[in-house]
Amino acid sequence: MKENAVIPKDQKIFHTDELKELGLSYYKINKMVLDGMLERLNKSHYENLVYEGEENDFYYVMAYTKTGVVCLLSAAVYYGLTNYRPDSIDVAIPKKKNITTLPEWPALNLYYFDDYRYNFGISLVEEGKNQFQIFDIEKTVIDIVYYRNKIGIEETKEILTNYLLRPDRNINQLIRYSKMLKCYDILNTYLEVLI
Repeated sequence: MKENAVIPKDQKIFHTDELKELGLSYYKINKMVLDGMLERLNKSHYENLVYEGEENDFYYVMAYTKTGVVCLLSAAVYYGLTNYRPDSIDVAIPKKKNITTLPEWPALNLYYFDDYRYNFGISLVEEGKNQFQIFDIEKTVIDIVYYRNKIGIEETKEILTNYLLRPDRNINQLIRYSKMLKCYDILNTYLEVLI
């Protein structure tokens, strides 16, 4: 073990293995918890309490749900498609996964996706040493159209309208995703009204 091992101040969440790679023993990790430098989140993840970078609640998603992907309204906010601010983070996980421990904060709203809905359109966002998974913008829009009754019709219309105004929109990708996820007719109806 390195005698003067320290944790970098530019990483928010650490897995126990990452702390051990930095030369920290379990004793030293526990001492850092007692000293207020780390906070234990669950069996294998710690929050860096001396973190000095940009704050983003999405960094917690992978600590609590290893396969979690930011989705629906949370992803729409990330892409600037809505002004609505949800009070929890929408997270998609595979249907067969069992998540037993969730944080009190930030609140995670889990959506159990079938494999055909979960397994594509995932992007890994890396911000320095911090990262999270999120569905790409077209997948986000299609998922919102699919879940329009849960999301709200007005919110769905706002998100789709804002997407269509973007110069980087990819209508072909949007239509391809809608066919894959069996909501092409619904998307087509929205597009006929909005375009």
